[in-house]
Amino acid sequence: MGRRLFGEISPLTYKIAVQRQIALRTVRDLVAGTRFATSRGHDRLPVTVYRHKSLIRRKLGNVDAELQENKAVSLAIAAPHIDGVLVRPGETFSFWHLVGRCTARKGYRMGLTINHSGPDSGIGGGMCQFTNLLHWMVLHSPLEIVEHHHHGEIDLFPDFNRQIPFGTGTSIVYNYLDYRVRNTTENTFQFSVHLTDEHLCGELRAAEPLPVKYHVKEQDAHFQAVGPDVYRRNRIYRSVRDRRTGNELGRELVVENNARVLYDHGLIKTPIRPAADTTLVAESDRTLPVGPYARADMHGSV
Repeated sequence: MGRRLFGEISPLTYKIAVQRQIALRTVRDLVAGTRFATSRGHDRLPVTVYRHKSLIRRKLGNVDAELQENKAVSLAIAAPHIDGVLVRPGETFSFWHLVGRCTARKGYRMGLTINHSGPDSGIGGGMCQFTNLLHWMVLHSPLEIVEHHHHGEIDLFPDFNRQIPFGTGTSIVYNYLDYRVRNTTENTFQFSVHLTDEHLCGELRAAEPLPVKYHVKEQDAHFQAVGPDVYRRNRIYRSVRDRRTGNELGRELVVENNARVLYDHGLIKTPIRPAADTTLVAESDRTLPVGPYARADMHGSV
């Protein structure tokens, strides 16, 4: 067994380690002088770049249903901090810079988190659904992703009404695991979000029409046995097409996932490939340049 990290010694040292990370991030932001997006438009920008909605209450194995109800409350508290925010040229959108720390005093409730590669609970848990929504919309835009974390090394729950490809989610922890995007264009963008009884709804809007359109697709999605374990694997590609002609201008690999399945393998609804089958994406599925797109994955969990 390797030497334990300071934060692994006890609950107290863990809290100290977390506070140290929060303080370091705060100092780095001050030194960097980043121009954060903070202003809001009273009116919605005229162009809809992309819209999406995600189901708030989903069947997640044996997770307590109360955590799902609590998540709905927490999402409703956070939404006004994001709704209407403008991301002007040269500005950086930071989820935590706008939302702030999720505390019980602010009304946030206990929700589902991921801790040590498994489900757990904590105040404000489930907030990653918010950044999941934002990330999926941003993938359909020219905004540059400058910070993105996700727990793609594990597959915690069987699919339930999945709308977007596996592995396109996010992982956030206040404030040192953030979700950030930078506007490197001359256009101005705006996030619009609200909740219904069933969905978290979002729109990414712009001041001017985009000359291109983005498409995000999953390829070679499969489950594969590796010894006693099963891994979920796929590749996510993003292509950009000229809006006028429909011609593909480029394509890039967004992420390649290789996640160990933690739930009962009997719940997998598709055939499981044997360990000897290492077939991946066909040779023709090559990566072409699309433009600015940066991922800064750190394998951390909430």
